[in-house]
Amino acid sequence: MSLREASGPLDPPWNRELRGSFDELIVESDLLAGNPLGDPSKRPLYVYRPPGVEAGGGGDLPSVYLIQGYYGRIDGWRQRPPYEPSMVERVDRLFADEGCPDAIIVFVDAWTAYGGSQFVDSIGTGPYQSYLCDEVIPFVDERYPTAADRERRGIAGKSSGGYGAMVVPMMRPDCFSALASHAGDALFELCHIPFFGETARTLRDHYDASFDVFLEKLPEMDPFDMDRAGEPLMEYGCAAAYSPDPDRPGKAILPFEIETGKLIDDVWEQWLTFDPVRMAPKYASELRSMRRIYLDGGRKDEWFLDLGAQAVARELEKLGVDHTLELFDGKHGGMTYRYPGAIRELIEALSA
Repeated sequence: MSLREASGPLDPPWNRELRGSFDELIVESDLLAGNPLGDPSKRPLYVYRPPGVEAGGGGDLPSVYLIQGYYGRIDGWRQRPPYEPSMVERVDRLFADEGCPDAIIVFVDAWTAYGGSQFVDSIGTGPYQSYLCDEVIPFVDERYPTAADRERRGIAGKSSGGYGAMVVPMMRPDCFSALASHAGDALFELCHIPFFGETARTLRDHYDASFDVFLEKLPEMDPFDMDRAGEPLMEYGCAAAYSPDPDRPGKAILPFEIETGKLIDDVWEQWLTFDPVRMAPKYASELRSMRRIYLDGGRKDEWFLDLGAQAVARELEKLGVDHTLELFDGKHGGMTYRYPGAIRELIEALSA
């Protein structure tokens, strides 16, 4: 018996050839140049086209923008968990095998040195909402057969991406008319406050009760200890988005005392202005203009985002906003399989 070099493509699970086209682009952002964290202004951008759909602007296809959760990078969409297809392969199957109407799917990167941007403009991280709305969307519409019209454009994401999928259409209704939020951050008193104490303990026990010490030591952490550092860095990144330090670009003002975990009321009020539950009444007309609002969450979500989705849904009901909410058996992770169904619903609404 001897080993020999083989020809032709590998079979699954190592390779699943796409029937559609998947363009891995690199774009240069003017808006992200000189951002306060010194993060790259040159970014990856992925665009999927269904089988038979050619590149080129001037078309009328709907588009759906996919945005990632906290600590998620754009290249994570290509990762293939054991016994599952990757997200890109799921999208390809949706169009090639499951009869979904044609649409362009855009994967957007909004990574920062803190692990995420929350898809808002902030002096603490950079203008990531404007990057999406004012740079990425026109770029895609010029180069792909998408309708340059908010009535034909949707957005979807999970966790922090689900948060962005809720708040970006509220704040920029000129860009999107449909959204799908999978376990999106909402009801901040449940998804954040319980973890402020955990963060305070970590800083007290390992970093001299100082975020400056924590951030200084972070680059030396190899491997990255998600159990110790994951929650503090995420809370600091959220603070950089919701309560940035006006005197120190790139830094944040925390909504709690590090020594005790006690809330700092005026800073916490700043955070609450970004809570989708509190935002909904202010943006009632924008929400009523949506062609589709899809919410879901796992009943055992570790950040209580199933309850957050219910709280958002209740506010939408009060406002007379059409939406659907689905709770399923599951936790915060392992939700990639839920994306295709939501994407289809957005596309069908945008195609009507």
